[in-house]
Amino acid sequence: MAAALRVAVAGARLSVVVRNLRGAGRSLCTQPVSVNERIENKRQAALLGGGQRRIDAQHKRGKLTARERISLLLDPGSFVESDMFVEHRCADFGMAADKNKFPGDSVVTGRGRINGRLVYVFSQDFTVFGGSLSGAHARKICKIMDQALTVGAPVIGLNDSGGARIQEGVESLAGYADIFLVRNCSKRIKEPSVSCILTWLCHHVTTFSETELSGIFWFQDTSYLFITGPDVVKSVTNEDVTQEELGGARTHTTMSGVAHRAFENDVDALCNLREFFNYLPLSNQDPAPVLECHDPSDRLVPELDTIVPLESTKAYNMVDIVHAVVDEREFFEIMPNYAKNIIVGFARMNGRTVGIVGNQPKVASGCLDINSSVKGARFVRFCDSFNIPLITFVDVPGFLPGTAQEYGGIIRHGAKLLYAFAEATVPKVTVITRKAYGGAYDVMSSKHLCGDTNYAWPTAEIAVMGAKGAVEIIFKGHENVEAAQAEYIEKFANPFPAAVRGFVDDIIQPSSTRARICRDLDVLASKKVQRPWRKHANIPL
Repeated sequence: MAAALRVAVAGARLSVVVRNLRGAGRSLCTQPVSVNERIENKRQAALLGGGQRRIDAQHKRGKLTARERISLLLDPGSFVESDMFVEHRCADFGMAADKNKFPGDSVVTGRGRINGRLVYVFSQDFTVFGGSLSGAHARKICKIMDQALTVGAPVIGLNDSGGARIQEGVESLAGYADIFLVRNCSKRIKEPSVSCILTWLCHHVTTFSETELSGIFWFQDTSYLFITGPDVVKSVTNEDVTQEELGGARTHTTMSGVAHRAFENDVDALCNLREFFNYLPLSNQDPAPVLECHDPSDRLVPELDTIVPLESTKAYNMVDIVHAVVDEREFFEIMPNYAKNIIVGFARMNGRTVGIVGNQPKVASGCLDINSSVKGARFVRFCDSFNIPLITFVDVPGFLPGTAQEYGGIIRHGAKLLYAFAEATVPKVTVITRKAYGGAYDVMSSKHLCGDTNYAWPTAEIAVMGAKGAVEIIFKGHENVEAAQAEYIEKFANPFPAAVRGFVDDIIQPSSTRARICRDLDVLASKKVQRPWRKHANIPL
């Protein structure tokens, strides 16, 4: 119901924008007689971008224009545009002609508000040279990034571009480098940067730019991102591949892990982008956002007492546990279709934004592998960068075995997740729901990695490995294997060995999990950790 209401409101706002653009086209004057009229005519020309014909073509492809997207994303009337009169300076290949000069060039930049919170935004205009990046285009983007850095506000980029503007050659490439520098070196992840990929084609240096963002949202069927296109792939490797197969939504949300979410259309993506933004602080100097909460923090969740099957080999859905524990059962999952054996995303506990990490027993029994380790590590580091507390739900039988994993570097990639949890200084609460075996137990925000509060449910099994594998090693050649296995289960397949050593702080009833976590987060809200100064961390990349 809420989603339908958001779409209806967005549709009403969009119709107003379209009417304004049509009015701008009718009032465009070709014979200005004064400075004021010249200014007004330039403004009207900027509002039309590449012209009404190209706007209509954009709509026929099922896509909104750059300005329509900004109107949907930001609060009504809050957008303040900057550099509307900027034009490119290229004179080669006929670019100096008046017909190739467009006020604002191929990007709309400025600032506005989302639910009253400040944000800077740039939206590439596909109706002007296919949204290609010129020197002027890049300078506009760098300018708002610098402004965002000055005031401590996030940047959202709505990308609809064919990449570098060929006519400008190296100046366009220099523009990309300038954006990389501002985004990665000067900003030092001070503010969140979010990108929405809306384009027909993004390739070469554009691709590197997008992969360094805090979040990438994608459009199905119309968005493509790759280093080299199908034609180049064919000429170099003789592979026949389509744009969708090479760099489409399915590729980047299920196989490469480049994109975080994919959506049906502009309206769906921008509504979800607004929701995602509400979970984030404005900068790394701000605490995690806290909203008014109508879900009691001491609410008991009786269904959790029976959610873990009695058979340790039987799967269950970790997302069900997350929904039961968090405020209003609302969980904004990140990368839901990639490395499904681990779940990550944002939720709220007693109104406070938290990051959720959890093993997914429904997929590969919740084993950690290369992709899930990288997915989890990046999310943990993002939360730590922006003061978002971490809640970890553990049911992990170990790292996935096999030559593919070993040859792919599971040791190195698995260490990324371990490093991320160890390095994180935000509040960390861990709940072991069932299995916590081997090195994977250590990796998943254990007490040994400075977890602040670590709980175990009565169903928890904390051991070096499962009973069957352990018995085969310890009691090899033993006559009564079943008795030996029962002995091992009695000794290790329960939470007591860890509890008596202080490796878990308490064994709790599952139904009390929400209340315990909310209380812990209140206490940990003032947590401060001082680390020795260093130039940068040396995560095992």
